[in-house]
Amino acid sequence: MYHCADTVPADTDESGSWSVYLILCEGGSLYCGISNRPAERFAAHRSGKGAKYTRIRKPLEMRLLHQHLNRSDASKQEAAVKKLKTADKQSLWQQALRLAAE
Repeated sequence: MYHCADTVPADTDESGSWSVYLILCEGGSLYCGISNRPAERFAAHRSGKGAKYTRIRKPLEMRLLHQHLNRSDASKQEAAVKKLKTADKQSLWQQALRLAAE
């Protein structure tokens, strides 16, 4: 399931429910991460309290790539996305955009 930044689901108390996300940053770059509280994590990225990468490049929008994972599976999915070439990450972003519009 994919979501726009303004429709990132509210955080839940389920500590076992992790998500893999992509953030579109200024300049068109994409940052991948995981969180069990995606809305809160995106807010941290936007306020400059997230990853060093997003402190340097302003986060604009977030899309969730995978949800309802345990931490181990989320970490594996994150690693796989981070290994992708830029064009493949951009393709994932576009796919998420199309699915969010449906």
